[in-house]
This record gives sequence, structure tokens and C-alpha cells, in this order.
Amino acid sequence: MAAAAHGGVSAAMPCPAPRLLALGDGAWTVEFGDAIDPALHGRVMGLAQAVRAAWATGAAPWRAVVDVVPTFRSLTVHYEPLACDGMALGDALLELAQQTTARPSAGRCWRLPACFAPAMAPDLDALAARVGLTAEAVVQQLLAAAFRVYQIGFLPGFPYMGGVPAALQVPRLPSPRKAVPAGSIALAGGMCAVYPWVSPGGWHLVGRTPVPLFDVRRDPPALLASGDTVRWFAIDEATFAELQARAQAGSLDVMACGSPPGGDG
Repeated sequence: MAAAAHGGVSAAMPCPAPRLLALGDGAWTVEFGDAIDPALHGRVMGLAQAVRAAWATGAAPWRAVVDVVPTFRSLTVHYEPLACDGMALGDALLELAQQTTARPSAGRCWRLPACFAPAMAPDLDALAARVGLTAEAVVQQLLAAAFRVYQIGFLPGFPYMGGVPAALQVPRLPSPRKAVPAGSIALAGGMCAVYPWVSPGGWHLVGRTPVPLFDVRRDPPALLASGDTVRWFAIDEATFAELQARAQAGSLDVMACGSPPGGDG
């Protein structure tokens, strides 16, 4: 797979015309391409911003919109089919897509704690051996990387993030686990993700964060959103346990714990 499909920047990213696809009778999808690429995702986010601005005006047909969902390469706009002319909305959406330029990522920048102790990172040693590095070197590369959130999916709050260093890009596990612990930081190909819930999963588990990525007590419940950037900083097991207990009690201030002691972010 080309570097662009792993979240890297393509040297010559083509710019195909946006394509409008009907998604049932209550949604339209605009596709911008078929790769995972920051430039293409910028076009998605540019359109998302434009649609939300049009929706906020309350003018027809935009007032029928009920949700805007960005992905790696497309934007889906859900609408109430009885509240507008669906074809008119589709035409307006495609026209807006053709006029809208890419928007640089303007999401939030997160610094989140991660524990890389063996109990929290069951695949770290094996992944390190596979790529010819020490576990410590793998961790240092993860700490130095900035991960771009492309989309939320698979599970509520589950972020698909690009930016995995090329040296750490390995295929999924041959056999998935039946239960991945919540908070697990995982790698597969050029993607990094965090499992918000206990669930099956076939990615390499290289660490764990005590910060809940989905919590119904928050508004919105999902911590991360498309366009955000995540950087990790290392914590030990005792700090992990302390932060996890506070999270379970509902007393964890994510913004307060989102920077290492004495850090700048």
C-alpha cells in the first residue's frame, strides 16, 4: 500500500471531482477519493465545515440536516426526508463540495497519558522484535509521533488515527483476540487506535491509556473527533491506576491530566 494510504502525505495526491452517492432515503455521501491521505481528509473537513455553516443558517434545504459525519475520504450528511426535497439537498451538497477548498486540521490537540508496562502492552515486545527495534525504541517513536484522527467508528468513540511511523507499520494479528481491554492503544498497518470498550480486536496492543474515550457523562460523550491530533506521554503503572480510579469515579479532569508534569501542553 502506498505511503498515502498509511496516513502519510502523498507527493502528488490527485484531486478527483467529488462524487455524490445516495445512502438510503435519508442521507447523502460525498466521496473525494479512494485513499487515506491528509490532503484528501482536508477536503472532507472543509466540506464538513461548510455544511455545518449552511445548516446553522436554517435556510432550505439545509435546515433538514440532522447530522454530519466525516470519514477518511468522504462526508455523509443525514437529513430528515420529510422536511426537504432530498434531490435539491443532494444538488446543493454536490455544488458546495465543488466550491469548497481543503481545510487544514483545526481540531483540538490532545496530550494524553499512556502506560507501556508489559501488562498494558502485551504485543509491544513481539512488535519490536518484528521491526528490529527494542521495545524502548518503539515507545520513543510513539511518543514522538503526532496522530491525526481521521474518523470515529467501529465502536462509539473509537478513533482511527494516521501518523504511525513507517518503521512501526505491521499487518494485523493473524488471529484476533476475543477481548481487548478498554483503553488499549493499538497499531495495524499505518493506523493507530484506542479501544474505548472491551471488545474483540486484531490489532497489536502496545500500551494503554486511563482516559475514557467515551463517557455518557460528558457532552459530547466521545472525547476525540475527526480532525483532532493526539500525542502520547508515558506514565507508570501507579499513575495509570490512580488516573483510572478517578475516571471510574467520574472525577478525572481530562484537560488537567492531558499533559505531563511540568509539560508545555
